[in-house]
Amino acid sequence: MQQLHTPHVVVVMGVAGTGKTTIGPLLAARLGVPYAEGDDFHPPANIAKMTAGTPLTDEDRWPWLDAIGSWAHGRAGLGGVVSSSALKRSYRDRLRAAAPGVVFVHLTGSRELIEDRMSHRQGHFMPTALLDSQFATLQPLEPDEAGVAVDVAGTPEEITERAVDALRGLPEPVQ
Repeated sequence: MQQLHTPHVVVVMGVAGTGKTTIGPLLAARLGVPYAEGDDFHPPANIAKMTAGTPLTDEDRWPWLDAIGSWAHGRAGLGGVVSSSALKRSYRDRLRAAAPGVVFVHLTGSRELIEDRMSHRQGHFMPTALLDSQFATLQPLEPDEAGVAVDVAGTPEEITERAVDALRGLPEPVQ
């Protein structure tokens, strides 16, 4: 499998259970860039809320998004992959404000497939009960946003290959 090098900083986005934490590192390896796990940027209070089944508010998310944006800004021109649900346009706008060249890989799939995957994963703080709120909050990428949608049906390797192929079609980032 040929490695594709890119100066893009890629945000792997989507609702919980789409495979951001699985696809992100695979995509980073294929692109030859570092990976950062978006969940690691959450303050402990956010993790506690989500573990308790309480959806985060926008105010809860701003420091988290700012931390991800700072990481992405530091990788500008070097490339990187970071996971973030980035469900709302305003969240993606905040990430772009910090790191204007970021592109998004929106992992998409049916609610049934995603719920099934969530029910089988171990040791993750996000309960399946929050899936409805995730889908209700989701604002898919708009035509003026740099990014691609990638279906999550299939194996992680197949999904990653679809993401790499889709990213090849994007223009190089403006520095």
